[in-house]
Amino acid sequence: MFPEFEVIPAVDMQDGQVVQLVGGERGTERTYGDPVEATTRWIDQGAETLHLIDLDGAFEGKRKNAQAIDAVLEAVEVSVQLGGGIRTVEDATDLLARGVDRVILGTAAVENPDIVAEISRRYPGRVMVSLDAKDGEVLVSGWTERTGLDPAEAASRYEELGAGAILFTDVAVEGQLEGVRTEPVRRVVEAIGIPVVASGGVATVADLRTLRAAGAGAVVVGSALYEGAFTLGDAIEAV
Repeated sequence: MFPEFEVIPAVDMQDGQVVQLVGGERGTERTYGDPVEATTRWIDQGAETLHLIDLDGAFEGKRKNAQAIDAVLEAVEVSVQLGGGIRTVEDATDLLARGVDRVILGTAAVENPDIVAEISRRYPGRVMVSLDAKDGEVLVSGWTERTGLDPAEAASRYEELGAGAILFTDVAVEGQLEGVRTEPVRRVVEAIGIPVVASGGVATVADLRTLRAAGAGAVVVGSALYEGAFTLGDAIEAV
């Protein structure tokens, strides 16, 4: 997984449209149109992996953008990692059987860590656990509930349970285009041996280099690409 450092475009969906949230808060979203058009654009610019998130599912616990996601899956041939509203083993294994390369578990992994082990036994290396953190604490339910969990300690636990990668999102800077913070990322990287995919705050291609230097195996980029801060091609060339 991620043999070379990779820049992964985010395709976050709400009400069937691509959106980006500021600081992880509903009501702050900027809308960017049709998911298939967005994914096609990123693939044309060189994307080898897509990061699909059902935001309605993340907030409400039920997958609400299944139709839009299915349309993307039918339209693309690149690697896809998918999260948002995946709460059961059946949800996850169905998606993996249909060709999703990695399922992203956040709330479900916190509420029932054994789900990571169970899915990983059936599909080794294909569970990515999402640790969305603010003020040194993991948040769940679409960043609305605190858990008391330390991100680095939680990452180590999920590695032991069979997770193939950790998605670490710095919620404090998510969607703000004001730059990244490396220390939270480095703490998680140093705690585990599996890849860490960083997310949150990227504003420049220099931020991508900074996260790579901090040990991230890949970076998910959303707002910076949609707002034209740089192109995906620029990002890939830079790293």
